[in-house]
Parts: sequence; structure tokens; C-alpha cells
Amino acid sequence: MSIEQIIAVVRGFDGALVIVAEPGGDLPEPAWGDAFCYYAPDGQLPRNVQPYATAVTRNQPGDTASDLDPPHRWRVNVRVDRAVFEELTGEEPRNPGRPRDYAATDRVMPHPVYGALGWISVVNPGAGTRDTVLRLLRDAHEAARARFERRGRQERPPGSG
Repeated sequence: MSIEQIIAVVRGFDGALVIVAEPGGDLPEPAWGDAFCYYAPDGQLPRNVQPYATAVTRNQPGDTASDLDPPHRWRVNVRVDRAVFEELTGEEPRNPGRPRDYAATDRVMPHPVYGALGWISVVNPGAGTRDTVLRLLRDAHEAARARFERRGRQERPPGSG
């Protein structure tokens, strides 16, 4: 899979908004080329909401374990719930286990920095992880939709629907 394929898949989800950082945009240069996925049925960047998935194209300060700086390396990151995290890694998010080769490609593993917060990552997803990554993206999108709908119900005045 390519980063462009991931972006196309997510853009196909109902209510999805994918922001790709680029020169001249609102995001800083270190994020250029990266993609940020949100549930936003109105097409507007949500306030006070983190993306449910990202695709990153280079190392960041404090996040170099995946070795993303060489050409053609990138990583997809997806927020998952605790049960899915444990299913995929055999560990609890807050109790990281064995050391990992975070630079290995086409392997599902905890995010090297945000794993303890329930993030899964895959460097250069391929045949071995394609179906899992697509399922995780769909599930994360649906979870973001559910959070959006719960917030909407909480913000409506009584009797408005």
C-alpha cells in the first residue's frame, strides 16, 4: 500500500476529512506530506479533537525509531481501543513489553511514542498488514463518528432533538 492509497481509502469513508500538510498551508514544514484523518461531516477541521489516524513521512524530534527519513519510508498510525491493542500486540497499552524493531516494515506494532495511549503503527504497510490496516482505519473512523455523535447530543439544548 502507498500513502496515497491510505488517503484515498479514508477519503471514501462517509464524513471523513483528510488534511494533507503542504507548503503554504497552516501546518508547519516538518509536517509537509503527512496526512491527518478526522471524522468531520461538515468538512471543517474539528476543534479540540485529535485525528484518529495519521500517515507520516519523516522522523520527528523524539520520534525516530521507525527510521522514516530514507526515501520511500512512511508510517500509518491508528488509534485503537484497548481490546484491539491487546489483540494485535499481546500487551496492554500502558504496559509495554518486549523491545521492538520499530523500523521493521509491514508489521503491526505499538506506536513507538504513543503506544501507551492506544496507538498502533505500521511502517510501509504491505501484503502482510493491508487487511488489518484497512480494518483499523474503518473501525477508528466509526469510533470517531460515535464520539462526534455523543458530543453533539450533549451540546444540544433540551428539546432540540
